[in-house]
Amino acid sequence: MSHRNAPLTPTGRLRLARCVVDDGWPLRRAAERFQVSHTTAARWASRYRQLGEAGMHDRSSRPHHSPRRTPTAVEQQVVRLRREHRIGPLRLAARTNIAASTAHRILVRHGLPALAACDRATGEPVRRYERSRPGELVHIDVKKLGRIPDGGGHKVLGRAAGRANQDRRSGTGYAYLHTALDDHSRLAYTEDLPDEKAATCAGFLRRAVAWFAAQGVTVERVLTDNAWAYTKNTWRDTCRELGISPRWTRPWRPQTNGKVERFHRTLLEEWAYIRPYTSDRERQAAFPDWLDWYNYHRPHTGISGQPPASRVTNLSGQHT
Repeated sequence: MSHRNAPLTPTGRLRLARCVVDDGWPLRRAAERFQVSHTTAARWASRYRQLGEAGMHDRSSRPHHSPRRTPTAVEQQVVRLRREHRIGPLRLAARTNIAASTAHRILVRHGLPALAACDRATGEPVRRYERSRPGELVHIDVKKLGRIPDGGGHKVLGRAAGRANQDRRSGTGYAYLHTALDDHSRLAYTEDLPDEKAATCAGFLRRAVAWFAAQGVTVERVLTDNAWAYTKNTWRDTCRELGISPRWTRPWRPQTNGKVERFHRTLLEEWAYIRPYTSDRERQAAFPDWLDWYNYHRPHTGISGQPPASRVTNLSGQHT
């Protein structure tokens, strides 16, 4: 490929060189004919004599010597540290006494992707996927969330008083947030349930499928981890009853179900921990409005800034 400001393409250079070398044109005449300098005409004619047609292409403009380039040993150290410890440019720079920008360039030069694009367990690039239509695959998972005692926890009362309030109500326990999230649209259905037993999970699945059907989405497959409740006959029988194909993530590979785990993180940041609540009832009361906003109004960065409902074509319009 020619440089941006090159007056001749490789084909034009070849024609010029042939006029000089094969047809005997004077350099001045060839330069005027092709509207280049005498020096340029001489250079391409010389390259043609030495290399033929292969010499008509640009050579690398990289210097033959780069005395200020990071030594090879340091580059190898940066690459080794990145692969062994999975750390970013700032920490690599601190360990190797180079600038963070230099560490970043070394990683790019060696084709090592950003940490955000890698599996933290293996360091391998994450292979992202998205199903082509709503309902083709629904991710299901449970998030365990500590309940808030009446009067508030440590975020309202402070750490010491919050702990004392929690101790006086030792039975406060946990909420189990069961979520079903559509892979294509990111449309989500969540319930706050008292446990994650097999019967509870099966009942949630029935209600989730009914809710998706009301949104115009037919659930075809569900993907879960290998938790006890999802591997028992109760779950399999419920899937069979509903005409759904159950799928499971590979053991020790929770990132396969990453979309629903990312939803749970969003849920914690934007609802559960967004402000201090004085009771669990108060937090629960705020959840339906947040979930409605998430599904029908909140821009989702994973789907070009559109809300999940925008990807469900036959969704009723009562949430506009």
